[in-house]
Amino acid sequence: MAQSTAPNLGALEAILDRRAPGGRSELIPTLFDVQRLYGHLSPDVLEAIGRRLRVPLAEIHGVVEFYTMLYARPTGRTIVRVCTSPMCAQAGGQAALEAACGYLGVVTDQASADGQFQVERVECLGLCDHAPAALVGDTPVAHVDPKRPQEWVLRPREAPLGVIAGEPRWLSGRCGKIEPTDLEAYVAMGGYQGLARALGTMTPAEVVAEVKAAGLVGRGGAAFPTGAKLEMTAAAPADEHYVVCNADESEPGTFKDRLLMEGDPFFVLEAMAIAGYAIGARRGYLYVRGEYPRAQRILHQAIEAAQRAGFLGEDILGSGFSFWIELRSGAGAYICGEETALFDSIEGKRGFPRIKPPFPTTHGLFGKPTAINNVETLCALAWIVAHGAQAYRSQGTSDSPGTKLFCLSGDVVRPGVYEVPYGTPLADLLTLAGGVQGQLQAVLLGGAAGAFAGPDQLDLPMSFEGLRQAGLPLGSGVVMAIRAGRDLRQTLLSLAHFFAHESCGKCFPCRLGTQRQLEIMEKVAHGRASPGDVAALEDIGYAMTSASLCGLGMTAGGAILSALARWPEIFTDGRA
Repeated sequence: MAQSTAPNLGALEAILDRRAPGGRSELIPTLFDVQRLYGHLSPDVLEAIGRRLRVPLAEIHGVVEFYTMLYARPTGRTIVRVCTSPMCAQAGGQAALEAACGYLGVVTDQASADGQFQVERVECLGLCDHAPAALVGDTPVAHVDPKRPQEWVLRPREAPLGVIAGEPRWLSGRCGKIEPTDLEAYVAMGGYQGLARALGTMTPAEVVAEVKAAGLVGRGGAAFPTGAKLEMTAAAPADEHYVVCNADESEPGTFKDRLLMEGDPFFVLEAMAIAGYAIGARRGYLYVRGEYPRAQRILHQAIEAAQRAGFLGEDILGSGFSFWIELRSGAGAYICGEETALFDSIEGKRGFPRIKPPFPTTHGLFGKPTAINNVETLCALAWIVAHGAQAYRSQGTSDSPGTKLFCLSGDVVRPGVYEVPYGTPLADLLTLAGGVQGQLQAVLLGGAAGAFAGPDQLDLPMSFEGLRQAGLPLGSGVVMAIRAGRDLRQTLLSLAHFFAHESCGKCFPCRLGTQRQLEIMEKVAHGRASPGDVAALEDIGYAMTSASLCGLGMTAGGAILSALARWPEIFTDGRA
């Protein structure tokens, strides 16, 4: 990132000429373009953007202040983002952060004296299988060593592309086996069979019926029936419909969508086109979190290749169906994983959740009917259309058919993504990952917004109904192992810090609750909590769960309440 603010009016005007016709919806892409040009977003530049895009200056300032990857002041030319999420913190992320700062002679969020570097703490980079991890400029770096910061700060080596293990590898069979942007290899391994079948032999209603018959539900945590969502969106009267792929994968412990985007990008594009055909959409938006620059780069190349080959754009495969995909980058806000906050971000606003109803199926992006799903859900949809609902139901359980991508991290021998049928026992998943390093103390299921299972629950079937009976969430498929000897209070403190940092502040229960929860967990972590603090912590958790506007606040206290119920002694007396 350049720090210089020397005028380059010709380049600025070229950016504004290209972006201005899109108006407000082009605000965040414009801010990124201009930030790359000047290094930061100065007041005079923001005024020029406001005039050309016709956006009030006060609202532009609000957007810049909301997103952590937009900067209103000069920064270092290379930003070193060090992950301190629960997984990376457990593996030494805080020590790596301090080592980078010490080596460069800086404090966090401040540029070095020569303007070359800036070090930042990041809540999650989606590199939990490489913990502790960092993002140096646009290079994802695995297993950063706090004892040798010069090696990964000055000469960052790109983390390897992930390989998904497990059986059957329905959604992940090409990851690691082909060059991600090799379209011919993708087609040779069965790619675009689903789109060809949909456009060649099926009506849009038949596509929807196939997905409904398969019993596919959302894989991001909410588990809403995908076929019903497509059906309702298609039926909503409007002059335009949209498909949105939610690739703002920001839940600590979740990194499956990253592996699909980086290892099998055409699969994501094919799935979006099938969904577009099913609901009568001509345009889709692929919203990828800003902390995934490598995934964005790969997807850009894949989109261009798919358009050249006739798999995207006008008259796809000679069918008369046209569909375009626009790639949008997030700007550093966990809340934009919430579907309506994501819409606001695409529309050039701060990512605030909307009050429901109305729901996205009738009033979504730009106020139009919108089908929004995450990467894994869409890839499952494409597999179903290619192979049929009955084939999909041949794996899993009757209530949770098919396979699922589970993200294993923490104290396992081989962290990574594993594809297994729904209903696979938790113990088998841990075995696939090489087992636990040491004696198991706890397993965090569902991510930062999840809950804890104990070592006595390893026979749990990993399905919606199986975990529901145990009072546990399946969520996005996070399985984080914590060995005996780890201080669970530090894990809980890291979770509390994450939610306090990521709350958008729109609703009072979450805005105040996450901050108060963090304050109490700091006392707990240092052995200073009183019985009154613990009682207040429980009240705060239930208040956020019942009164928050969106899923962030509703689940912000979930893991802590789960730990409080299972290990009450650690909140006042010490470790579990």
